[in-house]
Amino acid sequence: MFYLSLFWDYLKQYFKMRLAYRMDFINGLFSDLVAQATNLVFILVVFQHTSLLQGWSRDEIIFIYGFFFVPYAVFSTFFNLWQFQEKYIIRGEMDRVLTRPAHNLFQVMLETMDPQSLVGAVTGILIMLYAGLHLHLSIAWYDPFVFIFLVLSAALVYGGVYVAIAALGFFSDSKTGISPMIWNIQNYGRYPVNIYNKAIRILLTWILPFAFVGIYPAAYFLHRQDYYMYTMLTPVVGIVFFAIGIVVWNFGVRNYRGAGS
Repeated sequence: MFYLSLFWDYLKQYFKMRLAYRMDFINGLFSDLVAQATNLVFILVVFQHTSLLQGWSRDEIIFIYGFFFVPYAVFSTFFNLWQFQEKYIIRGEMDRVLTRPAHNLFQVMLETMDPQSLVGAVTGILIMLYAGLHLHLSIAWYDPFVFIFLVLSAALVYGGVYVAIAALGFFSDSKTGISPMIWNIQNYGRYPVNIYNKAIRILLTWILPFAFVGIYPAAYFLHRQDYYMYTMLTPVVGIVFFAIGIVVWNFGVRNYRGAGS
């Protein structure tokens, strides 16, 4: 109840601040939609020149692209850690966080959460519906529950990877660290892994498992049975990588020596 109460208080403060400047809030939503639409146009342009991409049709890839955005939106809402090193390490805000009774990672998540990012989930679902109608996909009564479960599992994959990367900031004074590079790699997870070479497939499956936030869970709804094993592994990978992220974070906190003088 203590943590739920904290979450609710921070959420109210977030909307008070955002709605104080309504046009900023609306412009932020609009820019997010434009960015997502631009990437969708890129896929459509590619399929003007080919009907299949390594056995995947245009609508299947659009469906995967839409699914990719849903867990990413959930992750971006609660794990908005892009500026962790600059704000909390270089500016010394972590010292303040560590003096409070709530868990330090939870506090950082609350202070940086961005509910506006959930608009991306709505966009992703609409894209999936569009592609699903063209593919004539059948939906069982339990599929919405499977969808929620896979989305949360995929969000844990994101969370684990980026919590671990943010924790590297405890050992570095770099403003950005390696987050931009990882962000570029994650975009490969928007597409089927079999269009890449073997090294990238291994990277996206077992090292930085961004395939588990796109193609592998989406394959269940596309009835791609050859990927079902990976679909079932999605929650396992999510839990394992999130646990790794927490371990790395706690290790970093224990070795943190403060902002200094």
